[in-house]
Amino acid sequence: MAASIKDVAARAAVSVGTVSNVLNRRVGVSPDVSQRVHDAIAELGYVRNDAARQLRAGKSRSIGLVLPDIGNPFFAEVARGAERRAADDDMAVLIVTSDGDAAREARLLELLLEQRVRGVLISPASEDLGAMQRLADAGTAVVLVDRHSAGTPLPSVAVDDVAGGRLAVEHLLAMGRRRIVFLGGPLSARQVSDRLEGAREAIATRDDAALEVVEQAGMTVQHGRAAGERLRARAVDDRPDAVFAANDLLAVGMLQALSSSGVRVPDDLALIGYDDIDFAAAAAVPLSSVRQPAAALGFTAVDLLLADDADTDRSHVRFQPELVARASTAAD
Repeated sequence: MAASIKDVAARAAVSVGTVSNVLNRRVGVSPDVSQRVHDAIAELGYVRNDAARQLRAGKSRSIGLVLPDIGNPFFAEVARGAERRAADDDMAVLIVTSDGDAAREARLLELLLEQRVRGVLISPASEDLGAMQRLADAGTAVVLVDRHSAGTPLPSVAVDDVAGGRLAVEHLLAMGRRRIVFLGGPLSARQVSDRLEGAREAIATRDDAALEVVEQAGMTVQHGRAAGERLRARAVDDRPDAVFAANDLLAVGMLQALSSSGVRVPDDLALIGYDDIDFAAAAAVPLSSVRQPAAALGFTAVDLLLADDADTDRSHVRFQPELVARASTAAD
């Protein structure tokens, strides 16, 4: 039978209240007594029922984080930032992956609510924010991550992706490139459509430049490699002279396909990605990219969630992206 808090108190020769004070790190317990309690816990293998304690207290020490793809280093860094901030308040982050599927996302939200999470951080799988709004209306704190929600009462933390798309294509234009492909998808994803909007704004400033849109079903290395193989199969005079990939994984896949077929980056084709994940700088040809402060997104999202839980004003935080020029666009 599992040891109880009463067993720990008896072994340490203290009251149950003292054991509780030690477990909850309250002041007023001498180092000697605290050590006896911890020794008793170790000897008995005691594990407290934190779920029951949280139900009695009415507050959870866990936060749900719903991401579309934890395999993407960008979202892994968002999660790391969230965990770092949550740890400051002695809280844990429960990370689940929706795979960009709205139905799966709905099931995961139900599961997190059953776990009595303090609140939910979510990068939504679709434009429909109805489920998130209903959660908030029912009293569960919700913060949108990597998604701006101005015009709604839902707090959000995001990057200005329109500005990011504009930065990427302005850089390519400044490097003398005029036949540019935008690679990304699905275009229904807000982040992708915003980056495309910024790219179009930049192209519109030049009468001698053109933007071709190549939509992919996803944003993985495999999708980028497939797009690169189709591009290299074109006649030489039908190829673009630059590609703006909507994330770095697509850019890495594109680089792999081009390099294996003798298309030289950046001589024949300049290539820029988005997110500035670690793989970008470490690629065979270091990739130019548009940097997002991924860890800061996660850290700030937890800040907003806990502030919202404390009844302070809801807010929308929008970071500005940063251009990082490397060898793939002929940067010095």
